Amino acid sequence: MISHPTLTIDRQEIPIEGERNVLEVARKAGIEIPTFCYHSELSIYGACRLCLVEIEGRGIVASCSTTPEPGMVVRTHSEEIRRMRRISLELLLANHDQQCTACPKSASCELQALAHRLGVNEIRFKRTHQPMPVDRSSPSLVRDPNKCILCGDCVRACSEVQSVGAIDFAYRGAMACVAPAFNGNLSDVECVNCGLCAAVCPTGALTPKLETDEVWRALEDPGKIVVAQIAPAVRVALGEEFGGKPGSIEIGRIAAAMKALGFDQVYDTCFSADLTVLEEANEFLDRFTRGERLPQFTSCCPGWVKFAEQFYPELLPNLSSCKSPQQMFGAVARRTLPKQLNVAPENLVVVSIMPCTAKKYEAKLSKFARDGRPDVDHVLTTQELARMIKEAGLRFEQLEPQSLDMPLGFKTGAGVIFGTTGGVTEAVLRCAVEKLRGVKLDSVEFEEVRGQKGRRQATVSVGATRLRLAVVHGLANARKLAEQIRAGQCEYDLIEVMACPGGCVGGAGQPVTKDVEVRWQRAKGLYEADRMLQLHKSQDNHLVAECYQRELGEIGGPTAHELLHTKYHSRRRICGQTLVFQDENRPSKLAVSVCVGTSCFVRGSQALLERLIRRIQAEGLQDQVDVEATFCFEKCDRGPSVRIGNELIHHCDLEKAWNAIQEQLAGASAK
Repeated sequence: MISHPTLTIDRQEIPIEGERNVLEVARKAGIEIPTFCYHSELSIYGACRLCLVEIEGRGIVASCSTTPEPGMVVRTHSEEIRRMRRISLELLLANHDQQCTACPKSASCELQALAHRLGVNEIRFKRTHQPMPVDRSSPSLVRDPNKCILCGDCVRACSEVQSVGAIDFAYRGAMACVAPAFNGNLSDVECVNCGLCAAVCPTGALTPKLETDEVWRALEDPGKIVVAQIAPAVRVALGEEFGGKPGSIEIGRIAAAMKALGFDQVYDTCFSADLTVLEEANEFLDRFTRGERLPQFTSCCPGWVKFAEQFYPELLPNLSSCKSPQQMFGAVARRTLPKQLNVAPENLVVVSIMPCTAKKYEAKLSKFARDGRPDVDHVLTTQELARMIKEAGLRFEQLEPQSLDMPLGFKTGAGVIFGTTGGVTEAVLRCAVEKLRGVKLDSVEFEEVRGQKGRRQATVSVGATRLRLAVVHGLANARKLAEQIRAGQCEYDLIEVMACPGGCVGGAGQPVTKDVEVRWQRAKGLYEADRMLQLHKSQDNHLVAECYQRELGEIGGPTAHELLHTKYHSRRRICGQTLVFQDENRPSKLAVSVCVGTSCFVRGSQALLERLIRRIQAEGLQDQVDVEATFCFEKCDRGPSVRIGNELIHHCDLEKAWNAIQEQLAGASAK
C-alpha cells in the first residue's frame, strides 16, 4: 500500500496525491472553497481573491496558487477570512449591474449564489457602476460589460483552450474592462462563436443569444407548422436542468415536452447525422483512393469551420464539403416536409435544438438559404429549451415519454455518437471500413478513437490498407495539429475536429457545469444509447435509403451534392481597422499597406513591415511614402501580402517591396 504525505485542512488529515494546489486538495475532501477565477482546465490566475485560506505560519494566502506541502495546517473559514470574502463580494456588487432578476444567468449566476451563501445581505459601499452599451452584434452571444467582474475566465478560455484571443483585458485601473480588439463588437473580430467564454463566465457578462421569443411567436401562429430537430448531445444533458443525472437519456421526455409546447413534429438530427456519414465516408474513400486533398478534415462543427476559414484558409480544400447535420436536416426538411405535411413552404418553420452556440451563427449564413428562406429558421440551445419548458409550467420529470416523428426521427447508433469527441470518426469508420472490406461489419465499436485526451491518433488496418486517423477537441489542439500539417511534420488520412472540449456534449449551450467529469458522463450516455439501438451503422438506416431513392438520388450524386454539400472561403480578421505608422494627413504620398493578419504574420510580415519602415527612414522618404499595417487582403495562403499604391504583391520580401516603391515614385515624378 502506497503511503502519501498529508496536510491538515479544517482539522481533517488529507493525503496529497498530485494535486496542483491547496484548493484541489480541499475539494477532494469535500470542502468547497469559493472562487470565481479557478477552472481546472485553465491556467491558475488568482484574480478574484475569494479562495483565501489561512496557513499556519504563513498567514492568509490564495489557495488556488499555493502548492500543497506535507504538514501544512490550513483553515478555510476563520472569522477574518469570512469577513474578507464578504467585503470582496460587496465591492464587486457595488460596481455591478444589479438587475439580477432580469439577467439570463439568474438561475446559475455564481456571483448571486456566493452572495447568498456567504451572507451578503447589504452593500455598504457607494455604487460606482456606470452603464455601458450591451453588445448584441454576434448571432451567437451577448456581451454585457455591466455584469463583468474582471475574473478573466473568458479571456483565458478563449486564449488557452481555443487559441483565438477574440477578447482580452483593456485599459487600466478603474477603467479596466474585458473587450474585443479596439473595444469593438464581437461580430467584428476573430470570434468563432463557440461560446466557451459564456460557458466559463460566472455571471451574465457573456451569455448565449436567446431566440425563445421568436420560437414562441411561431408556435402561437396558427398559420405556421413548426417542426424541430434534436441534436444527439441534447438528449443526455437536458435532464440535468430538472434534477436528473448527467448522461441520462431523456429523448422520450424531450419529445413529450416539445409536443406539449406546441411543436407539430419533433425529429432527430441523428437522421441527418446518418446522411452525413454516408456522404462524408463516400467523399473520404474517393479522396483516399485518388490520394487527393488528404488529410480530410470533418466539417460538422461550425466553430472549427470558421476557425479554419480565418486562420488556415490554405487548408480549406482539405475540409469535407459536407454540410453539418443541422444544415443537412434543414435542406432535406425544406425539400420533403411541405408535401408530407401539406404546408406551404413559407409557412414551415424549422427549429433546431442544439448544444452549441456556433450553430446559431451557422444557421444565419446566407449560403444556407433558398428563395430567401433559411434552411433552419431558429436555433435554441439546451438551456433555452429548458427555459421554455419551465416557462410553460411543465414538470419534465413527470412527463410520459413519447416517440419521435417519422421518417426524419429514425436513426442508427452511428448518428447518436456524433455528439462526443471521436464519434464522427467512429461513425465514418463503421461505413468506410465495411465498404473497403466488402463484407458486413459485425464488430462496430472502434475503441481506439475514443477517449478524453485533447489529441488522439490511431491507425486502422483493413487488409493491406492502413487508415491514419487523428481526433482533436479544443481549437488550441486543432491549431497545433494544423501547424504541424502545414510544416509537413505529420501525415493523416482523416482528422476530426470539434471546437468544444469533449465535443458537442461540452457545448456552450448545455447546462452549465465546472465539473469535467460531467462531460464524460454525457458521452457515456451517448455510447449507451448507441448500444441500446438495433442498428449501429448509417448504411443500415432504411429510411435514409428511402430518402436517397425518392429525393436525393445516389450518394454523392448531383442532387445530393446540391442539397448536402457546401463551399468555404477565407474570412477577414479584423473588420475595417487600420494601424497607421506615419502621418496620413500629408498629401500626395504613396500608400504602402502591409498585411499583419495571422497567416501573413507567421510568414514574416511583421519583420518585413519593420525593415520597410527603417529603409524608408534611412532614405529620407517619409514625406513621400505612408506605411501602414492592415488586415487583410484575403489571400492568406500567399503571404506576406503588401499593397503598394494599386499594386498587390504576394510572397513579398524587402527587395520586391522596395523595387515597387521606387518604380511608383519614379512614375509619379515623371508625371
